[in-house]
Amino acid sequence: MDFIVLCGYMKMVEPNVTEQYINRIINIHPALLPSFGGKGMFGINVHRAVIESGVKVSGITVHFVDNEYDTGRIIFQKCCEVKGDDDEITLEAKIRKLEHMHYPEVIKKFEEGKVLVVGKRVIVS
Repeated sequence: MDFIVLCGYMKMVEPNVTEQYINRIINIHPALLPSFGGKGMFGINVHRAVIESGVKVSGITVHFVDNEYDTGRIIFQKCCEVKGDDDEITLEAKIRKLEHMHYPEVIKKFEEGKVLVVGKRVIVS
């Protein structure tokens, strides 16, 4: 197995797996990490927290999986505007659209070897 792609996986990946697949497990998060991440921050919980905080942008983050929730190196981010009349449902729809559009693109680049880790940075070509 070359790499692992997670989507909607709500559990912590076992350390023996993350250690075996360093920089080869990717996940998508429905917010712009490092904000609105961590244990319990998934699905509607994330969107509710975004709306309640009053931030003006949200988005998606594709990141490597490590031994903590949502702390792996960031591979890709895409943002969208949070409008004054947005609620959790409308924001979730915007985010889902971004996820469906961009996650396959990032996976393809990863598969093609176009995602490189250089120090603490991730470069996507």
